[in-house]
Amino acid sequence: MKQVRCAIYTRKSSDEGLEQSFNSLDAQREACAAYILSQASEGWSALPEIYDDGGLSGGTLERPALKRLLAEVAGGRVDIIVVYKVDRLTRSLFDFAKLVETFDAAGTSFVSVTQSFNTTTSMGRLTLNMLLSFAQFEREVTAERIRDKIAASKARGMWMGGTPPLGYAPNERSLAIVEDHAALVRHLFDRYLALGSVRQVEEELARGGVSVPARTLTSGKPIGGGAFTRGQLYQILRNVTYTGRIGHKGAIYPGLHPAIIDEDTFSATQALLADHRQGHRSRATAAEASLLAGLAYDSGGEPFIATHACKGKVRHRYYVSRALHHGTSGEGLRIPARELESLVTSRLADFLADPLALATAMAVDVTPHLLSTLPARCKALSGLLGGRRPAFATMIISRVEVAEARIAVTCDLDALAAELGIERTPDAPASSVVACAARLTRSGRALRLVQDNGALPQAAPDRSLVRL
Repeated sequence: MKQVRCAIYTRKSSDEGLEQSFNSLDAQREACAAYILSQASEGWSALPEIYDDGGLSGGTLERPALKRLLAEVAGGRVDIIVVYKVDRLTRSLFDFAKLVETFDAAGTSFVSVTQSFNTTTSMGRLTLNMLLSFAQFEREVTAERIRDKIAASKARGMWMGGTPPLGYAPNERSLAIVEDHAALVRHLFDRYLALGSVRQVEEELARGGVSVPARTLTSGKPIGGGAFTRGQLYQILRNVTYTGRIGHKGAIYPGLHPAIIDEDTFSATQALLADHRQGHRSRATAAEASLLAGLAYDSGGEPFIATHACKGKVRHRYYVSRALHHGTSGEGLRIPARELESLVTSRLADFLADPLALATAMAVDVTPHLLSTLPARCKALSGLLGGRRPAFATMIISRVEVAEARIAVTCDLDALAAELGIERTPDAPASSVVACAARLTRSGRALRLVQDNGALPQAAPDRSLVRL
């Protein structure tokens, strides 16, 4: 009789009760072992290895024991995976589809003890899909309740966790001021109002050897200790928490914590930040906005300045490296703006054209409802990109880096998820880099962008020419 090698997998979502001598994982394993023993006449035998994931959610496949089990499956050392219930393996329909594909490729079956079916039959797959749909529904309802509780707590001014802003330390459901760090935060606001430039504040801090104070989070993770970056400075200067308030999804509520920055200073800072943002003109007569102004950088980290030159009634726009534009260096890039913008927006449109790959990159749970609605949402956003709508493009692009043979577009995944109307997991990545292969070729003073297929980017129509 052929021996059927059975691996038992157990999981529990919370840590509660795991310290007991006989806990939920033990109970699951015992029930699975008894089921395998009942099938001994068929040649079933339990493998000695233990695959337990305690305190880990079924909404992700990033589980140590599950990874070890999948490695054994891929190596052809497991014939059947035995679980107590289907949702012990996963609560995500999308993850389940990937697991079944992996099992089928390795010739491995999947058996649920309490539900008495396996994936070797089409009826078993149908029943599993139905059960997982209900399991995922339960998980989504629980997540909605948690989100509602967080929203209600923030509306009451409570601090609901996360990394506290520099200058504060967690104090139960509020924040307490760390005076040494708070003094540095006040200094940053004062210097920005005096200098009027985040770049100059960054350079002044670097000259003075001022670094981000080292801190240790309640989880034990150390942060800080390095030099201030412009991104960190912008984040500090825009953080409404310093005024004693709590922000949540665009709404601002009075907080329970004390303020570090007074309202007048914060308002003056926000006004100055709005005035100094490059490339965003509010005049109704502005002929054409520079889509990537303030977002584009060369490979050396030098920002591009949006500029233009007029020849008769025709206005030609360019992105020029700051040092080259100001004449402080003869090195740098001068790229036709419409070519760069067209290449970036068409690459983003391609990124949106594959909904499943997009959902994977954004770390969202793919539900049957999402599968039916996501393609239409992606197509609508792709249409906006095709029309070069700055209000949308600048909302999801956080940085564009132009190198000799590659353009890297960093997308803000939280902003994109908001535009798509989908929820993401708390540990999902904040950004994703979308690369586009293109080389720079010189044409007179300016550089042209040529794609790998030798074609030039198809720029949008020039509005100044259309009016002629």
